[in-house]
Amino acid sequence: MSEAVNEAVFHTFYQDLPLELVEKLKKIRLVVFDVDGTLSDGAIILDNSEGELKRFNCKDGMGIALLQKAGIKVAILTGRYSNLTTRRAKELKVPEPYIVQGELNKEEALLKIMNELNFSKEDLAVMGDDINDVPLYQHASIAACPKDGYHYMQTIANLHLTQNGGFGAAREFADLILMAKGLVTPEGYATFLQQGNGLDFNRTAQ
Repeated sequence: MSEAVNEAVFHTFYQDLPLELVEKLKKIRLVVFDVDGTLSDGAIILDNSEGELKRFNCKDGMGIALLQKAGIKVAILTGRYSNLTTRRAKELKVPEPYIVQGELNKEEALLKIMNELNFSKEDLAVMGDDINDVPLYQHASIAACPKDGYHYMQTIANLHLTQNGGFGAAREFADLILMAKGLVTPEGYATFLQQGNGLDFNRTAQ
């Protein structure tokens, strides 16, 4: 019985994935990320002069860079506006049309991006952590939630990440997509970057 169970999953160093989910991951062509609590740890630090600080993770950044290196579109869609998000997204070379901030109607913004790219539900994977991301989940083939995401989002996600938001959850999400596509090994080696005797990290800013 245990052998049959083992054959029905895809083993990665993060977690074991059902093969049905792996088949969905293989088809992903667009990945949409929320920001606060997803790409960041959710903390919004305000100073006395109307400044703001956010904490981002370089491993998450590498995950986003690897997705784009593999030809997968990446978009950032957040309900808050922050210059820090703009700066971080530009560092990661996310195209400006796909950096959408201060958008309270996330569904409308998402559908606009999907229509422009002529993508369907099976092309889309999203990552969000709270109830304002429900419209994103509803239009996605893969709906991923960080380990510390809001309880309701955990109940409706079909991919439960083992890492917290801002602490490697986005990297796990990216890696699982690339692992399903056979571009990264289940142990985490990015074989698709292989060039000569090493890896080509051109355009993979963290």
